[in-house]
Amino acid sequence: MNPVLVLFLVFAVLCLIRVPIAVSLGLSSVIALSMADFTLYTVIQKMFNSLNSATLMAIPGFVFAGIIMSKGGISFYLIEALKSWVGHIRGGLAVITVLACMIFAAISGSSPATAAAIGSIMIPGMVNAGYSKRYAMGLVAASGTLGILIPPSIPLIIYGTVAEESVGKLFSAGIIPGLLLGGILLISAIIHARVNNYGKLPKEPMNVRWKKTAKAIWGFLLPVFILGGIYTGIATPTEAAFVSCFYGIIVSVFIYKEMSFPKFREVLKESINITSMIFLVIASAMIFGMFLTTEQVPQSFATWIEASTSNKWIFMIGVNIMFFIMGMFLDSVAIILITLPILLPVLVMFNINIIHFAIIMTINMELAMISPPVGLNLFVVSGITREKVGEVVKGVVPFFGLMILALVLVILFPQLSLMLTK
Repeated sequence: MNPVLVLFLVFAVLCLIRVPIAVSLGLSSVIALSMADFTLYTVIQKMFNSLNSATLMAIPGFVFAGIIMSKGGISFYLIEALKSWVGHIRGGLAVITVLACMIFAAISGSSPATAAAIGSIMIPGMVNAGYSKRYAMGLVAASGTLGILIPPSIPLIIYGTVAEESVGKLFSAGIIPGLLLGGILLISAIIHARVNNYGKLPKEPMNVRWKKTAKAIWGFLLPVFILGGIYTGIATPTEAAFVSCFYGIIVSVFIYKEMSFPKFREVLKESINITSMIFLVIASAMIFGMFLTTEQVPQSFATWIEASTSNKWIFMIGVNIMFFIMGMFLDSVAIILITLPILLPVLVMFNINIIHFAIIMTINMELAMISPPVGLNLFVVSGITREKVGEVVKGVVPFFGLMILALVLVILFPQLSLMLTK
């Protein structure tokens, strides 16, 4: 039997029986490689070499920074400050939810972390203020996806590693599309709240607002340190990630004094679990990609596309549909690692800018985060609210259209992605 066919059949079967994606990738690759002239030593060497990258070391840094922000009081005081300024307007709590997700996204680089940190505080608050629980869950799940578009972004770090593209440029490319999607969500939140007459908080005196802002200033400064350090060239993304870790620890322990030793153990445990999962997927996907490259699958795919169509837009529509379908069953890291090596030759053939395509791909990965049956943000919000995943899905459905609108705008206007990369 054709080894490539064996690879995809075994991978599909393992995914269908709910074997973890990292194990599915690795096991199917090893079985396929056993049919070729490869030794187990070569496989192990490739897996370790795939992780031997200074760029990838930014991932545990941003994961840790996001979790310590969530558990060390930083996210709480940020939300309290935002509430004092806009909580009294109609739709204010929905606005706060989106704004808080945007700020948290500029620190964590992770959609599930963003949804968990903001959702645990904002969903009960919105429900108490008269918002529909289904709407509150949908808003948090959708806004949480900004965690992988607004830099820093873990998927963009992985994309840069695979495509051998500057992570700094990829981060710059994500700023305007991230603000665009955030703005679309903000406008929709205000309109929806006013149409449905959702509640608002009492207006707070100016001195209370400034007091809460002063308390939260350490959280507001964190994205400035991270992104400012990267874009001014003072620090690489990896260095900025670990500076943010130390900053988060100092603020949580010595300023807010909300980080106890048991809580710090939870932060470490959660950070290690998430990082280990991501790194195992990367290592397994690299041998998956090694086999595809050896069998010249990317080149064959590019040749087939060239023979099938010469229209860039037909290709773009097809690849976005493919991403949407894959997003229903696979996580974003796996999709990038599986498809990008195959698509890179095709992007060159159609003269599609690799940085622009990174943002298109990332917005598709955002949609994957809220697509049933395995969208991670759906399960995060379900866990927070103890509601069935089906209820969260019903809340998320209206936001699909808004996110697809942002995707279409980014596809049609490449300068939205490329403006800041020059």
